[in-house]
Amino acid sequence: MSRRSLLGRTAAVAAGATALTATAGGPAAAATRDVDVAIVGAGLAGLTAARDLVAAGRTVVVLEARDRVGGRVVNLPLANGGVTEGGGEFIGPTQDRIKALADSLGVATFPTYNTGKNLLYKDGKKTPYATDGLLGSVPPVDAAGLANAAIVQASLDDMAKTVPVDAPWTAAKAEEWDRQTFESWLRANAVVPSAKFLLDVACTSIFSAEPRELSLLFVLFYIAAAGNESTPGTLERLTETANGAQEQRFVGGSQLVPVKLAATLGDRVALNAPVRTISRSGGKYVVTADGLTVTAKRVVVAVPPPLAARITYDPLLPAGRDQLTQRLPMASVGKAIAIYDTPFWRADGLNGQVVSDTGVISSTFDNSPPDASYGALMGFIEADEARKLDAASEAEVKAAVLKDYVTYFGAKAASPTSFVLQRWNNEAYSRGGPVSIGAPGVLTQYGPALRRPVGGIHWAGTETSVHWMGFMDGAVRSGERVAKEVLAAL
Repeated sequence: MSRRSLLGRTAAVAAGATALTATAGGPAAAATRDVDVAIVGAGLAGLTAARDLVAAGRTVVVLEARDRVGGRVVNLPLANGGVTEGGGEFIGPTQDRIKALADSLGVATFPTYNTGKNLLYKDGKKTPYATDGLLGSVPPVDAAGLANAAIVQASLDDMAKTVPVDAPWTAAKAEEWDRQTFESWLRANAVVPSAKFLLDVACTSIFSAEPRELSLLFVLFYIAAAGNESTPGTLERLTETANGAQEQRFVGGSQLVPVKLAATLGDRVALNAPVRTISRSGGKYVVTADGLTVTAKRVVVAVPPPLAARITYDPLLPAGRDQLTQRLPMASVGKAIAIYDTPFWRADGLNGQVVSDTGVISSTFDNSPPDASYGALMGFIEADEARKLDAASEAEVKAAVLKDYVTYFGAKAASPTSFVLQRWNNEAYSRGGPVSIGAPGVLTQYGPALRRPVGGIHWAGTETSVHWMGFMDGAVRSGERVAKEVLAAL
């Protein structure tokens, strides 16, 4: 793919977004609407549900608080005319539903750059290592640590196989596993310090949360969910690039998928319309957003649980549902992308992927476009490190990030041509990411309320998916599931 064709696709994304804003330019275009189904949230879940409901002949309106579609999936424009992803961007094996959706919309994929060596930065030492050897992409820590980590990984996978993805709270050992944090379990099982380091990095990379914040049962469910109906999930699939969840990216950026999907819905999508109340009146639901009121037979709420809890419901939601949303906070994540004239690290035999025990950036990826017409280094700022920087200025974050990039990739990393930052903790309609997380006691006590409809109110979003929760694929799956649920009820 040439740079010109990539820029052409970028222009098409911008044109599509402009057209969507023009046709669905927010609630001012129509003060009231009466439809079969009102959908709250124009992320992948809400848009997918709308697509399926429209295909079945139902009328819908999708109410989106932001001035764009995509939710936790967003393209960030670059000064050189390109785009990079500020949110969800990767897909991999068994993520069938996001791939099918992208294919149907003509959005192509390309392999995440994975040629050359990874870098391990630990204890002040930088070690390049191959990813195609006996250990795969496992960082080369000491032999005892590798052996211990292998045992821990096998144990986690074996336990995850016993967790029903549609009802993890019914697992035979659910109560035992949900009484403890992932941290307490790791301390008892990852007894070699270097093994604990590997599992800690895996945890923050997967969840953008610290092990102490997560229930062991929640972690096991997440592993079990990293597959599809015929393929059990594994921890390795969550962490790997080749043959894993980071294997592919979207040409033109991941937000191209929801933008194109929203374009097929036209003025059924209302932007700049944050929903304030959902009430039941006269056998119907009244959904009140800024400047727009919708009456509907059914409502789909397709936003993260903590944000769904900020809507006022009349009558009140059942206590169990409300208690659930109070206990599923968003994790903490940001993405920092430095742009260079070329992906210079490739000439040094590196693939741009780092695992580190220090700094604000503990893992990185090569986010360059398919034709390598410019270089892009993307780093995750996660969990405790993200929270430390919530109040920092963008200049302060940039300085800290570039310091890490120089440590990993040398002096050339100090002078990017541009720098973009996405801080999900500070996003009004996300307040964190990539997913809501479960602490001890949440799944066993409140899990059944996760997908259970409340009257005519139905729940969607990646947090409600039984496969690939926390990923774009989970969001699409939840939209497909809730559309079937609503159609059966209408």
